[in-house]
Amino acid sequence: MHHSALPVRPHPQLKLFYESRIFIWSLTSALAGFLFGFDTVVISGAEKTIQELWGLSDNKHGLAMSMALWGTVVGSLVGSWPTDSLGRKPTLFWIGVLYFVSAVWSGLAENVNSFMIARFLGGLGVGVSTVAAPLYISEISPPNLRGRLAGMFQFNIVFGILIAFLSNHLLSGIGENAWRWMLGVEAIPALIYTMMCLTIPESPRWLIGHKDDLEAGRRTLQLIEPEATEDELSRQIQIIQDASHRTSAKEPFWTARLKRPITLAILIAFFNQLSGINAILYFAPRIFELTGLGAQAALLQSIGIGITNLIFTFVGLWLIDRLGRRTLLLIGSVGYILSLGLCSWAFYSGNVSIVPACIFAFIAAHAVGQGAVIWVFISEIFPNQFRGTGQSLGSFTHWICAAMLTMFFPRMVTYFAPGSVFLFFMCMMVLQLIWVLTMVPETKGVPLEEIERKLGIQPAEEHAS
Repeated sequence: MHHSALPVRPHPQLKLFYESRIFIWSLTSALAGFLFGFDTVVISGAEKTIQELWGLSDNKHGLAMSMALWGTVVGSLVGSWPTDSLGRKPTLFWIGVLYFVSAVWSGLAENVNSFMIARFLGGLGVGVSTVAAPLYISEISPPNLRGRLAGMFQFNIVFGILIAFLSNHLLSGIGENAWRWMLGVEAIPALIYTMMCLTIPESPRWLIGHKDDLEAGRRTLQLIEPEATEDELSRQIQIIQDASHRTSAKEPFWTARLKRPITLAILIAFFNQLSGINAILYFAPRIFELTGLGAQAALLQSIGIGITNLIFTFVGLWLIDRLGRRTLLLIGSVGYILSLGLCSWAFYSGNVSIVPACIFAFIAAHAVGQGAVIWVFISEIFPNQFRGTGQSLGSFTHWICAAMLTMFFPRMVTYFAPGSVFLFFMCMMVLQLIWVLTMVPETKGVPLEEIERKLGIQPAEEHAS
């Protein structure tokens, strides 16, 4: 095996080709995020028509609208099971199938119960995708590109949201069945994504760590790092094996040994939603109307939110491997505090004309900070054997907080002055800033197996003794 003492480094253009190949695989996986963004928002163009068509009471209507969200909660909870037992690649493929079935079924639904089942299936796809896609990307990426590549998942979510708004706008004028086309059109990107999933390799960390298939793992590693010598590949396989064997298959997830990554995953997801981001995205027109803007102008401002979100998510992706995860969280926290604080002051003092500008600043702070970091960070901090379960935990925390917040926000705005609501979110972000300063480690450019050591996760046997 030692016939490669002098490694042959490929031509720079060849290196670019290999990196672009990893980029295509990452992009394929990240397209699950595009479908997630599209699926979440597409309902906004159809919800009024659906309520009238089937004569739904407010409660039934609320249930029908939130069905996808509950599917997401369930999907994120069970997502680590297929990701770990079937493999990353098959799971990504079946997510595409769920999206496709959900889109066609939603568009053809004859009654509200059938519609709710279809939306639930789509939500299931969303939930599982937030576990499998970022995890797969972080496992196939070189450390120096991991933030950017795994962050593409978030970029695609935001892009999907924008395209859904645009698609709804373009299809809104085609007659009484426009809502069916709005929901059904998602089948096209879902089919493209599902077919693309057949072309990606399985994650080498899953092959080596979970399946013990060293030969297949070596082949995939060779595709990812074609310039590596036989010795380097063997060393890397050994590191992945050691990291996997440090954790026995029977060891439970909820142990003191994993206390630090578990706490980090729960808190980043908790703070992500306690910034008020989902409430502000879903209820943007309502917030803008509170400032005295007409309904039409309010809707226009909402599209502005989508564009701001996209631009600054791009900025976040550009910075994540340059400045690091922790730095972006700090920048985002300060941006949150300033924008939410100003929003609160504007409503209290009656200077509501500055609210739209503050909301745009808030969206920018979210996109550069929490938005760009959350899925990347959770996919990095758990040991190999527990990455699926850890990603599932962070994802579930995120979605249960999102569902609760979406449910209670309209009531919050009714019972409390808008100034108080924004003040509450601001105080939460002050807590986030303190948490980032005191507890969050930097994971930029660190190989996944090294992060374990950095977080002080001892091998299981050492911990037991």
